Amino acid sequence: MTEFELRKWQLDDIEDVAYYANNPHIAANLRNVFPYPYTLEDARGYIQFCIEASEKQQISRAIRVAGRTVGSISISCGTDVYEKSGELGYWLAEEFWGKGIMTEAVKDICQKAFEKFDILRIYAEPFAHNQGSRKVLEKAGFSLEGIMKNGVYKNGKIFDYCMYALLREE
Repeated sequence: MTEFELRKWQLDDIEDVAYYANNPHIAANLRNVFPYPYTLEDARGYIQFCIEASEKQQISRAIRVAGRTVGSISISCGTDVYEKSGELGYWLAEEFWGKGIMTEAVKDICQKAFEKFDILRIYAEPFAHNQGSRKVLEKAGFSLEGIMKNGVYKNGKIFDYCMYALLREE
């Protein structure tokens, strides 16, 4: 596995994020809030949001490899009837896919979230065709709870998505 670190966001991450996130293969597997093309302004806005956000309801970290910021991972706590759940989200630069980085990053941030927050489950919703992300979750101990048929509309197409979850007691 490639060595990496998770650390809090810093303004000097902006150029790396704009460079590595500007990839149609990454954007194709994420919600529309993640744009393509991904600009310096997109990176600046995201990183400033992460820096300014309170850690009372979320943990958001930069993924660093060899001194470069090559991805992002976060867990955001739910509200209202979902207050005992946290949603996991992540992306990683394509050149680092398949190297074990994201599986270990997911394990690490989930452990931190269960220690920090009064949540019972952490869930993720990868598109059903995103086998790489599904493998990451399964290797990190998540269970497939279901496939939501025709649940996603992305780039003019309808896709299925999956509900994966990791429970505190697991």
